[in-house]
Amino acid sequence: MFALPMTILSWLVIFTFSYLDSGNLFLGLISLAGLCFAHLGANVLDDYFDYQSLIKQVGFNKSEYLKNSQKTKCRYLVAGIIKPMELLLLGGVYLLLALAIGVFLYFKCGAGVVYFAFIGGAIALLYPFLSRIRLSEVLVAAAYGPALFGGVFYVMTGTYEAEAFWLSLPTMFMTVVLLYAHTVMDYNYDKYEGKKTLANTFSTMEKSLVVLKYLFIAAYLSLLLLCVLDILDWQVFIVFLTIPLAVDLYKSLKDFSSAPESVPAKKWYHFPMEYREKLEKSGDACFMVRIYQARNLMIYFSLLFVISIIFSIGL
Repeated sequence: MFALPMTILSWLVIFTFSYLDSGNLFLGLISLAGLCFAHLGANVLDDYFDYQSLIKQVGFNKSEYLKNSQKTKCRYLVAGIIKPMELLLLGGVYLLLALAIGVFLYFKCGAGVVYFAFIGGAIALLYPFLSRIRLSEVLVAAAYGPALFGGVFYVMTGTYEAEAFWLSLPTMFMTVVLLYAHTVMDYNYDKYEGKKTLANTFSTMEKSLVVLKYLFIAAYLSLLLLCVLDILDWQVFIVFLTIPLAVDLYKSLKDFSSAPESVPAKKWYHFPMEYREKLEKSGDACFMVRIYQARNLMIYFSLLFVISIIFSIGL
């Protein structure tokens, strides 16, 4: 699934920082497994409850729904590829595996694991409900910010540090960018389904893009903040090389707001873009290429951030 790299890359940033601060390598790797299972469990539960809400709608038509090439969410449920109870069971298995890893880390690292696990678990269970009342971005920010960074840092070093929180801000904002890009393109579908999102509080899809501007500004300014707080040095400026990709994503979404069927022109830095030719043939490219743009921005942003950490405090 395209969102899982967000968890892995966010983890990689704090893992690198913690390891260079004499953190435990093995426990850091174990924490990644727990985070991935928690992510998968939360996504599966979100799909399950979205599907339950969907089929309760008056006049819901499976055939018509599946014609909406952009609305890929729950399609495997609507198409009958998997049964709802099977999906619910799968989500439960993922969360139980995350819980088992949490218990292991509790015995290895101490009671601090409980606090971070509680926050992560609460977000995973509440997300399907609270995301329908304009709290998606807040929940994702909490999960990918203080919860993830603070938890991994604690597991690897056995301490709580404000530095871990400040370090979480750049990738936290970029992760929210991916979510927000998705909800912008789902503007009309979410309104039709009665789902309240931050994007559809605005009168038009184009006006909702102002939030994207603020998220980009916050992500890049938070890099400067790390220098001001003397957490990292000037090497963080290499992350600014991704600004053209941010501008490209913004322009792409602006085009989508006026012409939803348009497909962004293929450019050399649009990589990776898996199955692009297949997506173009199926009509899904107008949606998925932009999702890949947002994902790839996060990938390049995070990898350059990791490199800047290594050069700043590791060499």
